[in-house]
Amino acid sequence: MRAVVVSDTHAPRRWKACPPRVAEHLRGADVILHAGDVCVASVLDELAGYAPVHAVLGNNDGPDVAAWGAPERLELDLDGLAVAMVHDSGQARGRTARMRRWFPAADLVVFGHSHIPLDETGDGVRIFNPGSPTDRRRQPHGTIGLLDIDGGRLTGAQIVPVT
Repeated sequence: MRAVVVSDTHAPRRWKACPPRVAEHLRGADVILHAGDVCVASVLDELAGYAPVHAVLGNNDGPDVAAWGAPERLELDLDGLAVAMVHDSGQARGRTARMRRWFPAADLVVFGHSHIPLDETGDGVRIFNPGSPTDRRRQPHGTIGLLDIDGGRLTGAQIVPVT
């Protein structure tokens, strides 16, 4: 299973339509995970044209994103891998221990908010932030994440520049 992970798209200010380099990856997706700050639900509809979408609410998301079906926290099974999602994982210090407390059954926690790509393991959990494809802030590139899942195992994880 190939999961494409995005966060912090900040439409319509930053995401007018799906950027071509993001769309290239979405075309091969089995599932899309959006870790919040979608800002307008139409982005989720656009993404759903590529593959099924799971999303969580970000601090800039309004009632339309919640009405689309995005909760504050989400736990799901992706091909046997226990995945949890949240937008804001809190401060960097103690993050893996906090994610383990928040999601005791998760193998992987996907989050956003900082716009800083991260792939880290600690305290028995892997945490993954894809960064932002449209609002790189102080990062050298806009980024997304790619996850490969096979039989309950995360067999690949990449942060991919798209700008």
